[in-house]
Amino acid sequence: MRIPYDVEKRDEPRLGLIVLQSDETIENDLRRLLPSEATLHTSRVPSGEEVTATTLSEMENHIGASAGLLPRPARFDAVGYGCTSGTSVIGVKKIAELVHGGADTRAVTEPVSALIAACRHLGVNRLAFLSPYVAEVSSRMRDVLAENGIETPVFGSFETAEEAVVARITMSSAAKAASELAVDPAVEAVFISCTNLRTLDVIPEIEQKTGKPVLSSNQVLAWHMCRLCGLDAAANGVGQLFSA
Repeated sequence: MRIPYDVEKRDEPRLGLIVLQSDETIENDLRRLLPSEATLHTSRVPSGEEVTATTLSEMENHIGASAGLLPRPARFDAVGYGCTSGTSVIGVKKIAELVHGGADTRAVTEPVSALIAACRHLGVNRLAFLSPYVAEVSSRMRDVLAENGIETPVFGSFETAEEAVVARITMSSAAKAASELAVDPAVEAVFISCTNLRTLDVIPEIEQKTGKPVLSSNQVLAWHMCRLCGLDAAANGVGQLFSA
């Protein structure tokens, strides 16, 4: 017996996320940061076990296909590519082109564009920059920020290339390092880079200790995705960025 059914029009905000194969952190963070009324779909992109300029650039060959694995019937309000260092190597424009080629979405963002937008929103242009990356990766990221008018006069790194290690760096280590970097009067805010680094729960602690805004890759990405599609992320957000 064929049973009849009804079909409803789904009009809730739809967000997409392209996650690195090696990332163990970003999905949980974004589900905490995004408003409950938004639907989040994720896809994975092949990525190396180590973060180097070479492994990051190789992702360019797979981003379009990964975007194409997001649900086809859905038109997305925004799709985020979840890699800060990969964006700095591949380029903002190229990533947008690849994601648009694979998914039907009104907007594309990534942590670099999101960070730049967050800095402009807060009116800051001098950051203390905390990175987990090796020197060549960190240097490229800082160059991209400088090209967009954001200085990083204070810098520190855990200097590891292993993604599995990055995902297991303690939050207390990140909080201690970020707080020490933020003490320098030359900086107006702190940026903790990498979507795989666990920082979300220590952002309020660092802000309280330093009196300065603290930004992280996952925090700014969630904030920017919401702003691009007119959603209010403040209810579930952390840090001064969400209340500014």
